[in-house]
Amino acid sequence: MIDDLDKKIIRIMNRNARKSFREIAKEVGTSAPVVIHAVKKMESLGAIKGYIPVIDAGHFGFDLTAIIALCISQGKLLETQKKIALIPQVAGVYDVTGEWDSLVIAYFKGREDLNDFLKKLNAMRFIGRTVTHIVLNIVKDERRVFV
Repeated sequence: MIDDLDKKIIRIMNRNARKSFREIAKEVGTSAPVVIHAVKKMESLGAIKGYIPVIDAGHFGFDLTAIIALCISQGKLLETQKKIALIPQVAGVYDVTGEWDSLVIAYFKGREDLNDFLKKLNAMRFIGRTVTHIVLNIVKDERRVFV
């Protein structure tokens, strides 16, 4: 169960996850051991899954983002999604409702990289049809959850 203290800690970590436990404790009005215990508890519950830098993909040459809708046949959704998730360019694989079975978000170093990926994807056994959307502009791309 996540309580009010946990939410306060997460709000601070959302702004800057590199803050020390002592600095976080000062902001929430408690001690560092209390903050450490709360963070360890949230980690063990799976509420905090890890710590990564938030990077600009374009800075590393990934100038193209694509959102790909997939129809996956013969009840092989999870099996196929797991294979897709192993491909390095893939940032997210989602089960969705509606006309499509799955959405994939992936980053590419250009059209040729995207083209190679789509050929690999369309060659997979249980993938029926796909529709690829190329992202023209990113207005918001946020992984933090604001509690």
